Amino acid sequence: MYVVGPYLSERAARYAAREEGAKTNLRTPQSRLDEAIGLASAIDLDVTGSEIVPLGEIRPASFIGKGKLESIAELVKENEIELVMLDCALSPVQQRNLEKAFGAKVIDRTGLILEIFGRRARTREGALQVELAHLAYQRSRLVRSWTHLERQRGGFGFLGGPGETQIEADKRLIQERIGRIEKDLEEVKRTRTLHRKKRADVPFPVVALVGYTNAGKSTLFNRLTKADVLAKDMLFATLDPTLRAIKLPHGAEIMLSDTVGFISDLPDMLVTAFRATLEEVIEADVILHVRDISHEESDAQGADVEKILGDLGITEDSGERVIEVWNKLDLLDEEHRMEALNLAHRRAPGRAPYIVSALTGEGIAELVQGLETRLSQGHRELSLSVPAEDGAGLAWLYGQVEVLQRKTTRAGNAKMLIRVAPERLDKVMARFPGAKAG
Repeated sequence: MYVVGPYLSERAARYAAREEGAKTNLRTPQSRLDEAIGLASAIDLDVTGSEIVPLGEIRPASFIGKGKLESIAELVKENEIELVMLDCALSPVQQRNLEKAFGAKVIDRTGLILEIFGRRARTREGALQVELAHLAYQRSRLVRSWTHLERQRGGFGFLGGPGETQIEADKRLIQERIGRIEKDLEEVKRTRTLHRKKRADVPFPVVALVGYTNAGKSTLFNRLTKADVLAKDMLFATLDPTLRAIKLPHGAEIMLSDTVGFISDLPDMLVTAFRATLEEVIEADVILHVRDISHEESDAQGADVEKILGDLGITEDSGERVIEVWNKLDLLDEEHRMEALNLAHRRAPGRAPYIVSALTGEGIAELVQGLETRLSQGHRELSLSVPAEDGAGLAWLYGQVEVLQRKTTRAGNAKMLIRVAPERLDKVMARFPGAKAG
């Protein structure tokens, strides 16, 4: 596989941003190319070479200019390369023209991300979401025919050749399939809504991990939950949300959710298709924004995550429930470690990030303590005694509040220290009028 990074020059990018009202990409061309290579490596594609192609403008017919087109075509032919990936979004016409010029299969950034999603999705919901995005992507590419690659393979067929459904299905059949998938996803959403309603009836706040792909969310999730979720140094290692209940040091229980990693230039169709998965983030009581502080473009990655959170309706006004976690402290040398600590200390009170190493555990205790403090804001601690014969009352308490401490007296009564959310305080006081401030 050969990876091409066709990026607008700085001047051309600024002009395009002014004309289209878009933001200039904050990353260097080399880091963007490195990320594209990482995407390909995430699904074990053998990258034999890569290059950056600076552009003064985007050509409507082939995206890149004629001279560079011929140069790459010659290289592809000499090295018998079967697949070329362009780190951009290609139109169907551009893709067909490039395939004809190269005599090889061509995919763009969207197609590669779809392939990764197709391989990483593990649940029925994830598979449905991937197929929906794939069908939307392929709907405008039905006329394409890759005569140089006739092998038939299973799966979605993003990289495996034309495939029977891809060549023979017409737009009507695809639209019918999209309709069926959307109905199935609505059913999944209803199920998730019911699950969230059940969780809302239980006093367990939800904490969601978000961050740029490969920021270490799954490693942090494993560290906090002692779970064994797939955690690899690989882009998009996690696609389906994982939910676990954990107990904080003072006894409070929370639901921790690990989610798919965000990435720059994520196609709109994928944001839409994965919205149901990201509902765990939208509904979360607290959001841990995990950043790879060792990455040279950590700030740009953080900005990309904030943009997607904004698209989900989680804006700066929601800052009270967003906590930044600067991860991979273990990869910093002493100078950069001190620099990160100084940057964190200069943040406004309540906005300072927690600096941790999910791998070694450094800083995790402080993060957990901070999380517990944030979640308990506005809650009341009460002490009360439940008679031994009031088993129903005891069960009711466990279903309404956080039980921080429980001791059984010789008489069998339960002396308890509980933490109550403001909206439940009146119900608790009505059921146990003898409760006093803890």
